[in-house]
Amino acid sequence: MEDTSASDLDLITITQLRQVANQTPQPYRLHLQVESRIEKATSSGSPFFEVKLVDAGDSFVWRVFDNHPLFQDAAKLTRNSFIQLAGQWVDGKYGLEPRQVQMRALAEDESSTLLLGDPDLATRQQTDYADIVAFIESIRDPRLLKLCSAFLERHGERFRRTGAARRNHHARRGGLVEHVAQMMRCAVAIAGVYPTLNRDLMIAGVLFHDCGKLWENAYAESGFTMPYNLTAEMLGHIPLGLELVNKMWRDMLDTPAAAEWTLLEPASETVRLHLLHLVAAHHGTHEFGSPVLPKTPEAIALHHVDNIDAKLEMFRRAYETGKELAPGIIEKFMPWPVNIVAPLPAVNLFPVKS
Repeated sequence: MEDTSASDLDLITITQLRQVANQTPQPYRLHLQVESRIEKATSSGSPFFEVKLVDAGDSFVWRVFDNHPLFQDAAKLTRNSFIQLAGQWVDGKYGLEPRQVQMRALAEDESSTLLLGDPDLATRQQTDYADIVAFIESIRDPRLLKLCSAFLERHGERFRRTGAARRNHHARRGGLVEHVAQMMRCAVAIAGVYPTLNRDLMIAGVLFHDCGKLWENAYAESGFTMPYNLTAEMLGHIPLGLELVNKMWRDMLDTPAAAEWTLLEPASETVRLHLLHLVAAHHGTHEFGSPVLPKTPEAIALHHVDNIDAKLEMFRRAYETGKELAPGIIEKFMPWPVNIVAPLPAVNLFPVKS
């Protein structure tokens, strides 16, 4: 049975804990899922466990050594199980560390609540998905409109539980929705500044540029683990995305609506090729995995929109959870090569008088 003192502790997320953790022990409890448990040995040969724990927005590794009171309990933890850890938390030698810790399994209703995600994150992702739908509905080209709508209809549920990456940016359940929504906002804004850009193609290109990640970075239906699979490992998300777009395009041409598109300009085959090019070229260089370099204005614009959103998400996360070396200076983070500096606030022309 849970200790009364543990149940009285504030329940917070991993991200919230990172914001407040320091070398002074602080009492909190966390609801978590076990992603993995690996047994290792110290330099002296003593066994210990590395338990990777996750929630909707973050993860950390809990190292449980053989002299820990919960060592035998940690040995019984299974992949995808749900637990509560309650205790005094510090930002220690190995990162987040619980001390005087109590552990128990989560009840079914607690696990279901955890899977819904942090309320603020869940609300943000719901808004992002609604914005994606609205951008798609604004597409004037009937072929791109039908293709994008069919994608959400067939794969929307999987889309909403896919991460944009495994580590560097938006690496969380639903992260791809956040990434795509922000990219669409940026792409539409840029198309407004450069009216020669094909706005419809930009919106469709953003939607499909990472669609292969639905098989490379999809989270389990009932958890926060991102399993590996052979198809994604051997092909990668760009070839998978090209295959998906081609398959859906062929299916679309078999519908009655396609008969009305034969007189449209540009021709359907040209539209298909330009969309495929956006998927193929969005990494921008051969070095980063693009089989072809950007060869159209939309391709170069989409590449930079993708890069901007990924980089700014890295900065956002560093400001939120990074280690402050001095006022306004944050320790460098992977894969960023240097320390970063707090941004300049906007000028306040009307300061509040005391």
